[in-house]
Amino acid sequence: MAGRSERYNAREVEPKWQKIWQERSTFRTANDDNRPKYYVLEMFPYPSGRIHMGHVRNYAMGDVVARVMRAKGYNVLHPMGWDAFGMPAENAARLNGSHPAIWTYENIATMRKQLQSMGLSIDWSREIATCDPSYYKHQQSMFLDMLEKGLAYRKNAKVNWDPVDQTVLANEQVIDGRGWRSNAPVEQRELTQWFFKITDFADDLLNSLDGLDRWPEKVRLMQKNWIGRSEGALIHFSLAQPAPVAEISVYTTRPDTIFGAKFVAIAPDHPLARELANNNPELRSFVEECQRVGTSVAALETAEKRGFDTGLKANHPLDPDWKLPVYVANFVLMDYGAGAIFGCPAHDQRDFDFAKAYGLGYTVVVCPEGVQESDFVLDNAAYEGDGRMINSRFLNGMTPKEAQIEVVRRMEGEFLDGRRRAERKVNFKLRDWGISRQRYWGCPIPVIHCAECGVVPAPRASLPITLPADVTFDVPGNPLDRHPTWRITTCPQCGRAAQRETDTMDTFVDSSWYFARFTDPTNEVAPTTRSVVDHWLPVDQYIGGIEHAILHLLYSRYFTRAMKETGHLSLKEPFAGLFTQGMVVHETYRAQDGGWLSPTEIRTDDASTPRQVFSLKDGSPVEIGAIEKMSKSKRNTVDPDDIIGSFGADTARWFMLSDSPPDGDVIWTEEGIQGAAKFVQKLWRLIGDIADLCSNAAHETLPSEFANRVRKVAHTALAKVDADLSRLRFNRCVAQVYELTNELRTLLADVDHTNAGDDVRAAFHESGKILIQLFAPMMPHLGEECWATLGASNLVAESAWPTLDHSLIVNDMLNLPVQINGKKRADIIIARDATSKQIEHAVLGLDAVQRFLEGRQPRKIVIVPQRIVNVVV
Repeated sequence: MAGRSERYNAREVEPKWQKIWQERSTFRTANDDNRPKYYVLEMFPYPSGRIHMGHVRNYAMGDVVARVMRAKGYNVLHPMGWDAFGMPAENAARLNGSHPAIWTYENIATMRKQLQSMGLSIDWSREIATCDPSYYKHQQSMFLDMLEKGLAYRKNAKVNWDPVDQTVLANEQVIDGRGWRSNAPVEQRELTQWFFKITDFADDLLNSLDGLDRWPEKVRLMQKNWIGRSEGALIHFSLAQPAPVAEISVYTTRPDTIFGAKFVAIAPDHPLARELANNNPELRSFVEECQRVGTSVAALETAEKRGFDTGLKANHPLDPDWKLPVYVANFVLMDYGAGAIFGCPAHDQRDFDFAKAYGLGYTVVVCPEGVQESDFVLDNAAYEGDGRMINSRFLNGMTPKEAQIEVVRRMEGEFLDGRRRAERKVNFKLRDWGISRQRYWGCPIPVIHCAECGVVPAPRASLPITLPADVTFDVPGNPLDRHPTWRITTCPQCGRAAQRETDTMDTFVDSSWYFARFTDPTNEVAPTTRSVVDHWLPVDQYIGGIEHAILHLLYSRYFTRAMKETGHLSLKEPFAGLFTQGMVVHETYRAQDGGWLSPTEIRTDDASTPRQVFSLKDGSPVEIGAIEKMSKSKRNTVDPDDIIGSFGADTARWFMLSDSPPDGDVIWTEEGIQGAAKFVQKLWRLIGDIADLCSNAAHETLPSEFANRVRKVAHTALAKVDADLSRLRFNRCVAQVYELTNELRTLLADVDHTNAGDDVRAAFHESGKILIQLFAPMMPHLGEECWATLGASNLVAESAWPTLDHSLIVNDMLNLPVQINGKKRADIIIARDATSKQIEHAVLGLDAVQRFLEGRQPRKIVIVPQRIVNVVV
């Protein structure tokens, strides 16, 4: 290795290649490129101050995809931006006496530098920040478009209100009835809020999920459940008089259990509950207590089921002599169905718990098949399964599904004061998206309030309506409400004095269209350039955490539809492919005083059994805790800057991609990162030795058997990596690189460097290049340095993906078509001598198969040796 360093020096090499990429604009993307497009995008980060190892993993994955697709001849768009609005900036301003803009842009500068140190193949010329007026100007414009189309509107709504911080809280920010930051008892208030009409698209959002066949099934299922389409009936229960109203309407998905009804319950904010509470202090107190609990489904499910007996009686709709008590109950939601339920304790666990608390009893009306009616008794749980109807008069003997149809048919034919007692109804859990936030650091909502004209859209010529810089955070609440001049304006219709809207938009709005803005972020006139956005979208591969499976992805799907309705693009679905990566986790360490210690504050005695850990400060024993997600609270974080500074960015990227399947969690260990660092040196030495062997120019000759062996191991690895990259199985790609490295090292040891033939030199030169191209997307700096070492005149980042020589692997590898229920859905490349178990394992790992199985086991897998595999679902 004359003239080359024996050891690879990442500190010198990585900045060198980053500078070259920047000078050559290697990763800059042109919109007028004629090559086929490929858009890869990782969910953009919140500029909290520093990147963490989760960022390293997320962006390394996307970078591999971008680099490989660029090598395969695609015009790749791989941009980066910042989800920059949000409450943390206001909190920092309050605590540090700084301004949210200063805090945010300082953090962006720090994190940009950190991300650039990773060697990501990003087109930084397209960088955006959602807090920049040049971005939210267009968001305000689209809000006005949606207002004109009826997709944005204003109404009174119940919200969680923190009386200390004086802001609306999301359900997730209400903990045990108290504000997550102030710890003040949360109130439920009626406030006038702005909403987006996402419910207009409920059916389409639900039905279109079936077409997203490159999304994880678990994400599609989570969205289906969130949208929550249900078919049921709206049943009208007349009230025994005297009563303030004539009837209560109840929505139910189980009309078959009507003869098991024991009570009717209404929501605390149901109009009838409010009317009764006006004249009943005890009920009023109960309603107020209910309003101090979060409104999330999780909060209601876990809360003790409590009710207040109103004294009213509801008439059973199929038996006027059957009276049901009417309760106000804390687990009934006003914004689901009609804000009222009938309770069937025997077949709904929530109703069972409530009935047990109030001694209402139960009547079983569904008996499991094969069980004697007289033997079927409930213990401490409702029976929610299938069976046959019992104790249900004319429904007896039917299945619940048959009974649902029959009972609604009968009630549709029976009338109550000229109206049917029931009608079929489709209901959704999905609610319109409330976007109003009583915060400063967000996109101002572009409307004006006039005493004469009402709510008036801001003139488009006045956009962007920018946030005032001179605000203070010394008192709680929204600084825009108390700013002396910002609110004051004139009505664009009548010219009278008016006020601006002081609520700002939910930050989920900012992240619901950024992927479209990336396609032409310099367009000052419109949010998108129509021909450009229609060319780039949908995003071909979107990568991000499973925690965004519902809200961000659902809101983005809605907003894309809204942009289509308002003429800004042509499609409905923003992301063709979605991948959700796992977390980065680490051991936790607890000192003797109960405090948490960071990995840099302990030393490990690996020789002891069991393994022991000690404090560096005083040598005291340290308790090894659970392996958990890296978090500041548990102090089990690892600073990417420290890792990159010590080992290099490539080593950090390699470990993040190699340790486990990309959708699983990575357990960070010191041994793991050191192992990755050793492998970097091993690769460097191997490529150096291959370069020494090939220093004499080799010309094409007929390859010998040995030369073909060298080429064969490289092309076999290339075929396997190609197959695994298509499914984003980076850890398996890493394994192939390890295996190829060892095989080439072994073969190289058998070569006489002095007398090696030109065919052998050419074979090693080709195989060395293939090896570099396989690991370069994961370790790009090392790849460039090794590429140059082999004498290449271009950059590996600008080189075409190697072409597979099928003739070399035809005897060892098979391309097996995979059928599901007789229809071809995929292919697998697998060793010709693979066992049936190996083939089954490979087939069950295919995304196409997993989508059809939906978490179930296949009925059987039929393997026709060396021909085809059929999965029977």
